[in-house]
Amino acid sequence: MNRIAICVEYLGTHYCGWQRQIHCESVQANVEAALSNIAAQPISIQCAGRTDTGVHSVGQIAHFETSVERPLIAWVRGVNTKLPGDIRVSWAKSVDDEFHARFSAIARQYRYVIFNREVHSAVLHNRVTWEPAPLDVSKMNEAAQSLLGENDYASFRASACQASHAVREVQSIEVSRKGDMVFIDIQANAFLHHMVRNIAGTLIEIGKCKKSVEWVAELLLAKDRTIAAPTAPACGLYFVNAIYPEQFEIPRVSLNEILWQ
Repeated sequence: MNRIAICVEYLGTHYCGWQRQIHCESVQANVEAALSNIAAQPISIQCAGRTDTGVHSVGQIAHFETSVERPLIAWVRGVNTKLPGDIRVSWAKSVDDEFHARFSAIARQYRYVIFNREVHSAVLHNRVTWEPAPLDVSKMNEAAQSLLGENDYASFRASACQASHAVREVQSIEVSRKGDMVFIDIQANAFLHHMVRNIAGTLIEIGKCKKSVEWVAELLLAKDRTIAAPTAPACGLYFVNAIYPEQFEIPRVSLNEILWQ
């Protein structure tokens, strides 16, 4: 069997998330159908991190196994001819049997994008989160640093989160601005359900000066989701990278290459 890794970009607006589901259209189902068409046999894939309804990706990693021989370009150009325009495979490469898109990943990176202007942009509709109130990015970034390290992020997990515990390690987080765009870039060993969107919602409240910079640290200690900010919209969230040990030679997306940079 040949094991192939692929990178998938998608706009999540019209999909009920990555994971294949019976009652709605998913990114996974579309990619599997396209791969199966090119392979002329059923293909199932494993991804690095499942995304929710409306969440986008510029660097989702997945892998699959097949007994057929195809040039790598067929898993890109050929598959893309079978995909809707809002899903694309950007590259494909052969990988060792030891590689697993999910379990080999040592970290994951997300970007949350906020369009911070009094009037929303028509062309950015459903592609970023709109916040008309001015945001103090310096306060947001200062508050975000309290999240660094290994902590219990119970205040930032969804009520329906099925993880056995809320301890994760946030390895880096930065809030920055470029024009009307505000970016929240965060990397962790793993994420809880809605964790990034809940962090974004909290930082937005601080950016609007409705809460103090110290609020993030207080929420960490409280371990109580009910006292944190509302969950920020899905449309602002982008899965950027899954990070793997260097031995697997998996390419990464540079933040400077992302459309909103």
